[in-house]
Amino acid sequence: MRTLYPPVEPYVRHTLQVEAPHTLYVEECGNPAGIPVLFVHGGPGGGCEPWHRQFFDPDRYRIVLFDQRGCGRSTPHASLENNTTQALTGDMEQLREHLGIERWMLFGGSWGSTLSLLYAQACPERVLALVLRGIFLCRKQDIDWFYQQGASRLFPDAWQDFIAPVPPSRRDNLVQAYHELLTGDDEVRRLAAARAWSVWEGTTSTLQHKPALVRHFADSYIALSMARIECHYFINGAFIRPDQIISDAAQLKNIPGRIIHGRYDVVCPVDQAIELHHAWPEADVQIIPASGHSAGEPAVAGALLEATDHFAGQLA
Repeated sequence: MRTLYPPVEPYVRHTLQVEAPHTLYVEECGNPAGIPVLFVHGGPGGGCEPWHRQFFDPDRYRIVLFDQRGCGRSTPHASLENNTTQALTGDMEQLREHLGIERWMLFGGSWGSTLSLLYAQACPERVLALVLRGIFLCRKQDIDWFYQQGASRLFPDAWQDFIAPVPPSRRDNLVQAYHELLTGDDEVRRLAAARAWSVWEGTTSTLQHKPALVRHFADSYIALSMARIECHYFINGAFIRPDQIISDAAQLKNIPGRIIHGRYDVVCPVDQAIELHHAWPEADVQIIPASGHSAGEPAVAGALLEATDHFAGQLA
């Protein structure tokens, strides 16, 4: 099975001033003259990690990673002010112009697939190709599956920990109840809720339990941005129209793509990948056996590497 490319360090780091109060962290790795590729991280509210650089051949790609508003090393941390989907796609376009890139490939998983698709639909002429993993269409039924009823039946033990911060009388709308906790003035309750929200995602992201991944999601700094920003987006319907990605799929017609999805993805069930493929048949789809949601699942990572190698040859 394929393994990730060796670790690589950035050759330059940037900060990009966008709409106040936000400043984005940006880094570039690999070959400055290579095929430009933008790594679009998940969440919303996640951030880039060093291992994310390793999905690309550093000799053939100019690898750009950035932390979205309120995420990772971008500031202010976990801020919800002026934090919307339209703002993020605008930031991506501002970043492209700032770096002097005419067209680039997008690589995104989970929420990163959502944001990549929305950017590609808004700016199709700027996109060379899409490599997407763990498709998240961000519809009400997709959010309800994971945060109200659905995944709860597969992980009933972990679900009890997720709902614990919410009083029983408020559990008919958990996203709403969590939003009140995560934006409230009680710092102790806010952090406890953030950890419970984030650990639920970390626990369900892999086919086999990975304690190290759960510990990563439980880290207070990571949990606070993940929980606050995800909940902020989901209570607002991700700031998009119902079923917007499928409705606007015609905008993707001339963009080559690779859709990669774990068969047993509990966070974003595989029907979302199939629906996207039906609406965008020009993209190849791979359903990966014995795999869950995470990009770190060995077979999923192997498929992603094969995809980036394929496009390195196609786009050279």
